[in-house]
Amino acid sequence: MGLSGPGGLDYLVLNHLGATPAGSRSRSVQATRWLMQVNFLSYVQLTSLALPSLTDSKGSLVVVSSLLGQVPTSFSRPYSAAKFALDGFFGSLRRELDVQDVNVAITMCVLGLRDRASPAEGVRGVTRAKAAPGPKAALAVIRGGATRAPGVFYPWRFRLLCLLRGWLPHPRAWFIRQELNVTAAAAA
Repeated sequence: MGLSGPGGLDYLVLNHLGATPAGSRSRSVQATRWLMQVNFLSYVQLTSLALPSLTDSKGSLVVVSSLLGQVPTSFSRPYSAAKFALDGFFGSLRRELDVQDVNVAITMCVLGLRDRASPAEGVRGVTRAKAAPGPKAALAVIRGGATRAPGVFYPWRFRLLCLLRGWLPHPRAWFIRQELNVTAAAAA
């Protein structure tokens, strides 16, 4: 959060990480509900509380999401559902603010796997994708928010994958299968 004078708010960076709680199956309704709370509903709640201040300061919302909120993949249903919800909610909010002439920027950050311990451990053996350096991903988020960019993709190649989503679904599915170790994922 950035402050603009006493009690003001210039930036709100929404970045939560909720993995499936220990002891619950990743495909259960309970796990999905928990992930929606952490990875979607908390963003909505914080945005609702901060929007009046951001409107006054002509501030910025920076929403950190995931490639799995743009491109569905196997064995990620609850997490993907929460991240897809972010794209729908903040895309709609951006349009509403635009038609109301409200000068609040929304930067959607689409990040891949980062080299932090807990997320990397959760997919070890399931994906062949390399984890990106966390500090470089953080710098991309900061740059995007500071320049009021509508979107940030890190690593940059994810922009291409997101463009392929609607245009070429079969090659995209092939690409995703190349990154996934199906045997390890099915066992999870």
